[in-house]
Amino acid sequence: MTAGRETAVRSRRRPRWAARPGEIVRRLGLIGAVGLLQAGCAAFFLSDVLRDISAAGFTAHLDVELAAALALVAGSLVAFREVRAALRRAAAAERSRQFLSGAFGTLFRERCDAWNLTPAERDVALLLVKGFDPAEIAAHRGTALGTVRAQLARVYGKSGHSGRGQFVSVFIDDLLDIPDPEAD
Repeated sequence: MTAGRETAVRSRRRPRWAARPGEIVRRLGLIGAVGLLQAGCAAFFLSDVLRDISAAGFTAHLDVELAAALALVAGSLVAFREVRAALRRAAAAERSRQFLSGAFGTLFRERCDAWNLTPAERDVALLLVKGFDPAEIAAHRGTALGTVRAQLARVYGKSGHSGRGQFVSVFIDDLLDIPDPEAD
C-alpha cells in the first residue's frame, strides 16, 4: 500500500463526535487563556476593592464588589484545576491509544503470520478490519472488485472464519481479553 493510500486509510471512519488529535489540547489552551484573563481581571478587581475598603471602610456596595471579585478568583482557580485535570486525562488517553495501537499492530501481524496470509491478503484484511467494504478496498488498492472478493474469501478460509463479523471479532476479543463462551 502506498504512503498516500495508507494515510487516507488511517484517517477514514473517525466518528463525528471524536476529537482530532491535538484538538483537545487546543481547546484546553483556549480555556486556559481565558482563565488567565479571568485571573488578571480578578486580581485587578480585588486590588481595587481592597484599596476602596482601606480608604472608605466597608459599605454595602463594596461588600458586593468584594464578593464578585472573590467569586471571580474562585472561578479562575476552578478553571485552572479543571484544565490541568483535563490535560492529565488527555495525556493518559493518548498513552492508552498509543499502547492499544501498538498492541493491535502486533496482534494483527501475529494472526496474519499464523494464517500464512500473503502481503495482498494482509492489506485486504487490514482494510476489512478498519471497516471498509469490498468496493472501497478495491478502490484503495487499485484492483478489481472481483479480485478483492477472491482475496477476502482466501482470508476467511485461511483464518477459519465465515465472514467479516467473525473475522473482526477475533481481534476485538483478543484486545479485550474476553474468554470465548464456546470454549468452556
